[in-house]
Amino acid sequence: MKIDQSTKIGWIGTGVMGKSMFGHLLDKGYQGFVYTRTPEKASPSMEKGAVWCNSPADVAQQADIVFTMVGFPDDVREVYLAPGTLIDSAKPGTILVDMTTTNPSLAVEIYRNALSKGVFTIDAPVSGGDVGARNATLSIMAGGDREVFDNIMSLFEIMGKKIVYQGKAGSGQHTKMCNQIQIAGTMIGMCESLLYGYKAGLDLETMLSSISGGAAACWSLDNLAPRILKRDFEPGFFVRHFIKDMGIALEEARRMKISLPGLALVQQLYQSVSALGYDEKGTQALMLALENLSGIPR
Repeated sequence: MKIDQSTKIGWIGTGVMGKSMFGHLLDKGYQGFVYTRTPEKASPSMEKGAVWCNSPADVAQQADIVFTMVGFPDDVREVYLAPGTLIDSAKPGTILVDMTTTNPSLAVEIYRNALSKGVFTIDAPVSGGDVGARNATLSIMAGGDREVFDNIMSLFEIMGKKIVYQGKAGSGQHTKMCNQIQIAGTMIGMCESLLYGYKAGLDLETMLSSISGGAAACWSLDNLAPRILKRDFEPGFFVRHFIKDMGIALEEARRMKISLPGLALVQQLYQSVSALGYDEKGTQALMLALENLSGIPR
């Protein structure tokens, strides 16, 4: 398939990140077809010219390439593998690109099912949160057939800044697990450093100006620490989705017979965030749980 302005793009899932990612493609003039479970969330896409579809099957029948950005592995399974949905409805030669973070084993299952029907798939989870989605600076990590990846590289470049082919089907999802394991460690470090600085009586903005330029520098310090200082806990990435991702990583670790005690600890702390009622907040809400544990009224 040659990618040009006549290529019809389908998109399923226009949440916090998906709406911006699809929006960048529409801004480049591609004809778009959209479905999401909450129709009003498709309004920004439709205002840019996307055509509403009544089901994933409808999207598959209209589009040459379909991107999905949904919530949980069960959602991915339903969209791709349930009877009469994407794989069943896609025309031979269609490319399906799942940008949801999900189980590597599910990505392989989808790849094999699709290939048996002449349909191609790429697993391409992303990192960068709402900021990266809005600014088209996402990191995209892809698994699947190299020639299919190369064919749609120009579309990835519209949404992201660092796009890397990782290997066979499932490799994109495994790479995203490495990403989430790393982020889990930096999140607890970032929140605990702010908590320590607060109790020590430091001016936190001044403190951050020092440590964010040294060996402690990381994305969380640059993007989430300022939100915490403003008491802004709205989602760039939902707590409930991060708990899901850490669960996938721990499940894969058990399968590979390796121990990740640091990740298990961070997941337990995020379960505390969830228990406090902050599932729909951003991952920086970890600070709320740590403040609660320390008895700090804020």
